[in-house]
Amino acid sequence: QVQLVETGGGVVQTGNSLKLSCAASGRSGTFGGAFTGYAWLRTAPGKARELVAAISWREDSPFYSDSVKGRFTISRDNAKNTVSLQMTNLKPEDTAVYYCAAGSYSHTLATYAYWGRGTQVTVSS
Repeated sequence: QVQLVETGGGVVQTGNSLKLSCAASGRSGTFGGAFTGYAWLRTAPGKARELVAAISWREDSPFYSDSVKGRFTISRDNAKNTVSLQMTNLKPEDTAVYYCAAGSYSHTLATYAYWGRGTQVTVSS
């Protein structure tokens, strides 16, 4: 089993920044062993779940959805089994519950088998 714990959510005003962090732990929680990629997903009220960013263990070319490209940055620390999401120029439409996920690296939700409990991000206008 792999456990993922997100931290860093909160309420911010439009245009501000926020950083989310995620720590992976567990008996199989070795990046590159149990899983090959991290992702950040979000669920907004009335909208489909969206994969906003993903990063593989080996490569340094992260994936970003069009809705966050240029504003969000995903990064990882392989030694610490952590992944972060730096969010800048936040907009009200970024309001959602953000989930850290781990699994087989891809640009689709289905390959990420392990999820955290989520952290709420609210962007006020």
